[in-house]
Amino acid sequence: MAESTTVSKSFQGSLNEAGKRRGELRGWGLLLSRRLYIILRNSVSIGAFLLLWELIPRYGLQDNTFLPPLSAILQTWWELLLSGDLTDHAAASLTRSFGGFALALVFSIPIGLAIGWWKRVSELLNPLLELFRNTAALAILPVFILLLGLGETSKIAIVFYACVFPLLLNTISGVRNVDPLLIKSARSMGLSPVLLFRKVIIPASIPTIFVGVRQSAASSILVLVAAEMVGAKEGLGYLIQYTQFSFQIKEMYAGIITISFIGLVLNYVLVFVERKLTAWKQAIGDH
Repeated sequence: MAESTTVSKSFQGSLNEAGKRRGELRGWGLLLSRRLYIILRNSVSIGAFLLLWELIPRYGLQDNTFLPPLSAILQTWWELLLSGDLTDHAAASLTRSFGGFALALVFSIPIGLAIGWWKRVSELLNPLLELFRNTAALAILPVFILLLGLGETSKIAIVFYACVFPLLLNTISGVRNVDPLLIKSARSMGLSPVLLFRKVIIPASIPTIFVGVRQSAASSILVLVAAEMVGAKEGLGYLIQYTQFSFQIKEMYAGIITISFIGLVLNYVLVFVERKLTAWKQAIGDH
């Protein structure tokens, strides 16, 4: 009788374990289906745009000399990639772009935190910030070229300049818009000013700071492409301008598509990093 009871319990345990596994598999299946649905839903407009790009020149609605079909452009893009030309130009652009962007991160975020939190620093630096932030980066590109030459330094400097102000302004805004109740609660718990800044102000500012990070990342590519059209011998901006002047239209579009793809990937990477750094905020929202 005891053996029968033991076998029965073991069998029941196996059934329960199998039921749990089926439940987990069903849950994963539902999650995967939901994600696929979201991806498809968000891709409808892009798919429609790409389809129109393919069909309009093929059916003579636009001269395919100036707007080749998408398939022809992608074939040219693949040929440029295999030849190594595209990777060389992209590597040159990314080196310059990430160089200026990284310098802007190191420079802007600490200063933005200081301006947002300490009134005296704000009073000292705000007038200078207001003077320069209304001057477009490309408007002073000739100044950078005159002072720093046509080499890498001027291109990294113009990217740095373009990235600084979105980062600064969003960092300042993030600090100044921290919920006052959070600050009062932290002070009531006896946190020192240093700990208050580290444990409350900086974490609460990260979502707004990342808005500036994403804006600056986009600016680092867009401004650089324009800068590379002046006095550069390599880079995606140079590739686009050179192929335009040489009437190599497919190669020109291939360069434009590459820039768009890089910007898209960079944005998704930054969104992923932001979610990881603000996981605490999402956890609170779930409750």
